[in-house]
Amino acid sequence: MTTARPVQFRYPQAILVAAIVGFVGAIPLASVSWFLAPILLVPLALAMWAWRAGTDADPAGIRIRALLGGRRIAWSQIRELAADRRGRAMVLLADGHAVGLPAVRAADLPRLVEASGNRVDATG
Repeated sequence: MTTARPVQFRYPQAILVAAIVGFVGAIPLASVSWFLAPILLVPLALAMWAWRAGTDADPAGIRIRALLGGRRIAWSQIRELAADRRGRAMVLLADGHAVGLPAVRAADLPRLVEASGNRVDATG
């Protein structure tokens, strides 16, 4: 068994930069009238999501982080790690439900497994 370190998967920070540019670009439109001011909330919500959303993995399990909440899944609840046709990683739980892992791609699955404290053997 290897010493596992926590691993974090996040979306690219370019999304955060785009949200900031969107906020600055929305200021002239929002300043035209008071009822257009909520337009500023869209890039703010995008920036918060880009900063917060992702997946954390450690020897205890996986934590899925979203804009307004999160979910902790223990390794004992996970039956299978897989990727869909688009290359996004998912976990199949023991109860049969599938849960997507934000910011984790198919190529990241070995790092995710190693965060659990298990080794991934490369098979040719």
